[in-house]
Parts: sequence; C-alpha cells; structure tokens
Amino acid sequence: MTLGQSLKSLRNKKGLSQYEVADKLGIKRGRYNSWENDIAKPRFDMLDKICEFFKIPMNELIGQSEDKMYVSSNLSPLSEKDEKDIAKRMEKIKNDLTSEDGLSFNGEPMSPEAIESLLEAMEYAVRQTQRINKKYVPHKYRKENE
Repeated sequence: MTLGQSLKSLRNKKGLSQYEVADKLGIKRGRYNSWENDIAKPRFDMLDKICEFFKIPMNELIGQSEDKMYVSSNLSPLSEKDEKDIAKRMEKIKNDLTSEDGLSFNGEPMSPEAIESLLEAMEYAVRQTQRINKKYVPHKYRKENE
C-alpha cells in the first residue's frame, strides 16, 4: 500500500473529507490531495503530525514494519541526536534559502510552495545521506552494542 493509499484509508475510516484533514493539519487541501494521490510526499515533520492526528505509529502510516524499513535497505535507524542534527541543518538551509533576496529558479522567482517542495526534497536527501553514512562508521569508532 502506498503512502497516499494509507492516507486515504485512514481519512475514510474517520469519515473526514480532504478539506477537514488538511484544515486539522494546517495545510491547503491541494497539498493534502497531492499526498493522497502520490504526486508529492509530506516532509518528515508533517508525517509526525499526520501520525499524531490519526493516532498511529509511523511504520503503520508508511506501510512497513520497523525490521523491513532498516534491514531490507541495510540502513541504520536515525538516533535522537541524528534527528536533532538534521533539524538544525534543515533550519540553516531554510534560513539560507529564505533570507536571500530574489530567490529564483530558471530566472523566475520561487513561490512559497516551490521553496517548500525544495526543502522537502533536501530534507529527504539529508536523511538518506545520514543513514548511509552511519552504515560506514569505522568499526573502531562504533559502540560495542551496535
């Protein structure tokens, strides 16, 4: 089941419209619709908010067990410190992007939605890189229980 299918199923189980869910999440219906139709994916912090709203764990939302998420991809889960580091890094990137006058793409000013989309893609890349790099920690620097 895709993320979009999971979102639609959860919404229907609660008997809510896309407008109602989007309003509760503090986003526009069009953005939520794009998630349900698997056109776009929510940022990680929004996934957390969705899980809180529907009162489900993250692995249920994305349709994977914890084991499958990390074992099949051979990637380590992110620690609390990793999450904090990523949040700091993303905040710096966001500040850099939004503090520049005339931020543009192909010569056209970027809309807030385009900036948001860019940040979502960058956060995904940072998270994946963090997981991949954890895999290559030299043995002598690993904790004994890892």
